[in-house]
Amino acid sequence: MSFYQALAELEANNQAGALCTIIKSQGSTPRHTGSKMLVYPDGQITGTIGGGELENRVIRAAQEAIMDGKPRHLEYSMADPARGDPGVCGGQVEVYVEPIQPKPTLVVIGSGHVGKAVAHLAHWLGFRVAVNDDRPEFCTPEAVPEADIYLPVPLQELPEQLEINPWTYLVLTTRGVLVDIAGLPALLDTSAAYIGVIGSKRRWETTRHKLLENGVPIEKIERVRSPIGLELNAETPEEIAVSILAEIIMLRQGGDGRVMDSSHSSKAESAQN
Repeated sequence: MSFYQALAELEANNQAGALCTIIKSQGSTPRHTGSKMLVYPDGQITGTIGGGELENRVIRAAQEAIMDGKPRHLEYSMADPARGDPGVCGGQVEVYVEPIQPKPTLVVIGSGHVGKAVAHLAHWLGFRVAVNDDRPEFCTPEAVPEADIYLPVPLQELPEQLEINPWTYLVLTTRGVLVDIAGLPALLDTSAAYIGVIGSKRRWETTRHKLLENGVPIEKIERVRSPIGLELNAETPEEIAVSILAEIIMLRQGGDGRVMDSSHSSKAESAQN
């Protein structure tokens, strides 16, 4: 597979990676300006920027960039390994690392009234939407028209059917505590960015207590956010969906949920233009 085929496949499959390009080289270097390498989250690569310690360092930086979404401009001298240089060729090289993050996936678990509203809003906001419900009639394009993926399986089987990674947001709008107790342990073993469970504080305390009784470690249970959503005094399914998605956007973007004031108004004004 060619480098550009691999890059196209990465995007087509909604996967993460980092594009590493030599943007400047002077003197003797293993590869020259324009050389490219595609790095995957597990450190596998397509293409090369020269091999050796230089490539190893760039791969590590690329893996970090994939996770935090921030590009890197790396500069290396290839002269003296004794002082920490990654080679002895004698030249200098600069590498630009561009993270490629997949479209975030929001998984609606339980497609009742609130679940349908969450799926609708998440689709409108640009998420890749998956719907999971162990009741097949609730997990169809007719029941939830705007989902991309339908997974009519028990909750505990979800990780076997769908890749759950750091760009996955799990929203449990299930029909009861028993469903959550049975399914949450499998979800807590994933690398999901967000695991939220709908319901009252009492409902979550009941679920939490039972998970502890069943031997689920407390540090895993503490990954769960419940109740979910920002406090909007929401009542209708649609209002509750706004509350939930607002919380997810806040966490993704590093917001704080405070009321907008003059110090934040410039962003709102630029979005209008």
